Amino acid sequence: MKKIVKLLVMTMFLLILAAGCSKKDSADTSLEDIIAKGNLILGLDDAFPPMGFKDDNQEIVGFDIDVAREVCKRMGVELKIQPISWDAKELELSTKNIDCIWNGMTYNEDRAKSMTLTMPYMKNTQVAVVLADSSINTLKDLAGKTVVIQNGSTASDAIDANKEFKDSLKDLVKVDDNVQALLDLKVSGSDAVVMDEVVARYYTEKEAGTYKVLDETLANEDYVVGFRKGDKSLCKEVEKHLKEMAADGTLAKISETWFGKDLTTVK
Repeated sequence: MKKIVKLLVMTMFLLILAAGCSKKDSADTSLEDIIAKGNLILGLDDAFPPMGFKDDNQEIVGFDIDVAREVCKRMGVELKIQPISWDAKELELSTKNIDCIWNGMTYNEDRAKSMTLTMPYMKNTQVAVVLADSSINTLKDLAGKTVVIQNGSTASDAIDANKEFKDSLKDLVKVDDNVQALLDLKVSGSDAVVMDEVVARYYTEKEAGTYKVLDETLANEDYVVGFRKGDKSLCKEVEKHLKEMAADGTLAKISETWFGKDLTTVK
């Protein structure tokens, strides 16, 4: 009898020990890992101005880059920038080639299921861009026309959500990035591009007289930063610094540099 009791006690001890080890193994060490290695690798589509893009000197700059660099400074780590294929962003994150996706990424339910997402930091809309001299002035005018979008972008979600609009199109073409989409439009390879308004406004100002943005919008969105699923401590740390930057005016200052006004929504 004593042997049986002893065996049961030992079995219970081993089960408790195993459970403790399992809990330890599954613990969230995402923030500790970043602090330990001393850098945060930011993944982005480097053709997404003004959020993140290459300037004339081939340096990656942008609103998101400036904000991320300030956050990293406050965290005491170095910001490393890694261009990726936007269509493969979740894979790049899950395989640990990058630590976060910080590049005007719109919140949606699928991304919330596959990633740990921050609170929204900026609002955005999906708009249609056409050539400045185009006779197209409304979304209805795009009936029977060819529209281009970036592969893997939420422009596709916005169009899918508007079945009547989607069904009216002659063709919906997907390309690697918005720069290519606008180049196709410029050479009349398409009739319009559906894209993020912040990017559209940047290009209409940069190339005045080339493009125009239609007044109607297809969707209202929120920009968030994405981390690996379960990396909550790292996500919370970034959120903490974003809130501090909003409170001390740093976030507004960076926004004013890129947009001429504060477009951020962090409280």
